[in-house]
Amino acid sequence: MKILIKNTTIVTVNPAREVLADAALVVEGNKIADLGPSVSLEKIHANVDVEIDAKGKIVFPGLVNTHTHLFQQLLKGLSDDRQVAQWFSQMTAPCAERLTAENVYVAALAGCMETVRSGVTTLVDFMYAHPQPELSDAVIQAFKELGIRGILARGVMTAGGKYGVSAPLREELPAVKRDVERLFKKFHQSSNRRVRIWLAPSTVWTNTVDSLRAMWYLAQNNDSGMTVHISESQFDREVAREIYGLSDIAVLESLGIAGANLLLVHCVHPDARELRFMKYHDIKVSHNPVSNMYLSSGAAPIGKMLEMGLTVSLATDGPASNNTMDMLEVLKGTALLQKVTTHDPTVITAERVLEMATIEGAKALGMENEVGSLEIGKKADLFLFNPRLSLKAIPMHNPVSTLVYSSSYNNIEIVMIDGNIVLEGGKFSRVNEEEVIGRCQRQAEQLRAEVAARVPHLKERPWRSVAF
Repeated sequence: MKILIKNTTIVTVNPAREVLADAALVVEGNKIADLGPSVSLEKIHANVDVEIDAKGKIVFPGLVNTHTHLFQQLLKGLSDDRQVAQWFSQMTAPCAERLTAENVYVAALAGCMETVRSGVTTLVDFMYAHPQPELSDAVIQAFKELGIRGILARGVMTAGGKYGVSAPLREELPAVKRDVERLFKKFHQSSNRRVRIWLAPSTVWTNTVDSLRAMWYLAQNNDSGMTVHISESQFDREVAREIYGLSDIAVLESLGIAGANLLLVHCVHPDARELRFMKYHDIKVSHNPVSNMYLSSGAAPIGKMLEMGLTVSLATDGPASNNTMDMLEVLKGTALLQKVTTHDPTVITAERVLEMATIEGAKALGMENEVGSLEIGKKADLFLFNPRLSLKAIPMHNPVSTLVYSSSYNNIEIVMIDGNIVLEGGKFSRVNEEEVIGRCQRQAEQLRAEVAARVPHLKERPWRSVAF
């Protein structure tokens, strides 16, 4: 398939950060074959399979969502107004214990579809709930059916019973190792390299020293990466000190777990020394501002991280602590949270936020040579933004500012992943959205009913109603 997108504006996010007006982009197979002046490329590439006239529209690189928990798509809105420790122990864990493969598959498919609607082409699913064997496979099935570029970060919890990790969610390390080896053999670099496997110890305090070391070894030995929740709240740091006598970041340092393929999630409460340790080892960060606000975890020192030169990416977090998979909300939340907490309107710009959501996200995953910008030879992961599809985006003066501050799902007209158009004109090409919505609602209600017998607040009607 050869596709020409013409008469458009291209926000490249290339090293020169060029924005090309009256431009065109050519896709051949799964890569960007050419881009430049529309007049020239229309002549050079006269014979194409698909021609898209994108006059008045903008082409952006696909967004990279570096952290979520897709199974939580079934749990939206069930535990409002709680801090993370209570949110996990009083709702998320009891529900996660009951998950089936069908639950996980439907939740993953619905979550991927929702985030694709916001322009995401690559995501990391931090799948830490394993009450049954091989639930990771259900997530990967959803990746493959939709066609998204997905990393399945195989979550691990081998400890933490004292702090709310129930027995059905704790695993024995030998069984985890066997499953990880199976996942690497069966799925790593599959689907034209769109599907990859990472390791994901949930937190320092939900894992033993042996499991932390084992997951880091497996990541190194399989040319992969590792991601961990770190210092999301003061609770994480306090419990790590209680167990290990060190903060959670310092525990990783003491174990020699540090490197460019380590992605730390949240990092809301690091101290100055820990930031220097992260910079020295080129450790990457996944910033989840909407979730951090929802759970009242705090505001990560993103301005300081960027000033130090750390690679900071963006993410939604799970749909039960956000409560959406909308990366467009994350873009705006990233900028506004930093401005209001520092009282400095210049601490972060719309252009910087876009970099964090694209090329910096790609760097965080070791994929900067493949995705994250629109350049010849890179994978054709992109979306077409039409400001005229929503008054929210009109008038448009600066495309990047409009995307970050004034956009919505409605503006995303086309999403292309690996050269395949997966969303066009509001319709998914491979999946029946109406059917997925129905299945998601039914399974969410059933799961809640099953858990409500032992979680009293889930019995309550979550809204006030008047009978007539």
